[in-house]
Amino acid sequence: MMRTERVQTQVRQAAADDVPELVRLRALLFEDLGGEFFNPPSADGDWRHALAAVLKEQMTSDTVRILVVQPHPGGRLAACGIGTIEQRLPGPHLHNGRTGHVLGVVTDPEHRRRGHSRAVMRGLLDWFREQDAARVDLYASAEGEPLYRALGFDNLPDPALYWRP
Repeated sequence: MMRTERVQTQVRQAAADDVPELVRLRALLFEDLGGEFFNPPSADGDWRHALAAVLKEQMTSDTVRILVVQPHPGGRLAACGIGTIEQRLPGPHLHNGRTGHVLGVVTDPEHRRRGHSRAVMRGLLDWFREQDAARVDLYASAEGEPLYRALGFDNLPDPALYWRP
């Protein structure tokens, strides 16, 4: 049985130099999720260029937080997670209308089972609290669901649906 060494995970905010590694990790996420929804046959590599441009543009936004784990300075990223805040209309279930979204927490396969995703999620949850988010939503993979439930996430009362024009 292989033992995985637990080390102190240092989480930091992403910088512009991290963009190529963020694109690599997002590609790993979609490969892991698989299926035609996440990897449609018509997809080409252009989405990576579009992602890099949006990451660079959004990296300094007050409504986006990108956190990374980089075990060795100058080395590859081990994990990342992206959080966004959206201003929606307030209501009895959403007192200020501020909704957080967790987008794609992903850990490189070589660095899994070391607490990196948990550390990234804790950092994002702290940021959401600082941003006064009334609720935080995410879509969980089967592999990630136990972590999110352990952090207090629960089922939404309504089904999540989507539409593509």
